[in-house]
Amino acid sequence: MSREAFIEHYETHHRKIGEKYLSGFAVKYQRRYLTVADAANHAPNELPFDVLMEIWFPDQPAMDAAMALIASESAQEEIVADEERLFDRDLIRSYTVEEYESEMPAAEPGT
Repeated sequence: MSREAFIEHYETHHRKIGEKYLSGFAVKYQRRYLTVADAANHAPNELPFDVLMEIWFPDQPAMDAAMALIASESAQEEIVADEERLFDRDLIRSYTVEEYESEMPAAEPGT
């Protein structure tokens, strides 16, 4: 599947499945499609995956409730059927992150 076809299917179909099960729990559902930034500086010619998907929750109970719904048999049937069209499911990885953010000072005028 081409990159364009992958993005088209994800954004017109798979995204809607995510929204269906995340609505009411998540505050952000974001997809980031990867491209090779600079092959001349040792970036790989091919990336190990095509999309980085983020789900933001307001708190742990909201995440737990969403994951319980997603783990239900009916949700899994729908999700897995579409994942099999898009992904090598053996390569799917999921992580939670602990986030730290730096406040960056504004640039000085003239710099």
